[in-house]
Amino acid sequence: MADDTTKRGAADRLRINVHESYELEYWSKELGVTPEKLRVLVKEHGVMAADVRKALGK
Repeated sequence: MADDTTKRGAADRLRINVHESYELEYWSKELGVTPEKLRVLVKEHGVMAADVRKALGK
């Protein structure tokens, strides 16, 4: 049985998973927002990093 949770590829680097603390920390720093603001942005604009960046005007 494959363990898909350990496989990360290019697609994972394009998505923001706010349910993983290390990703929440990384993306918050990367985008210059608080974790709370990032959660709101992901809820409003989806998990794609490009969409969140666009919403931030980046």
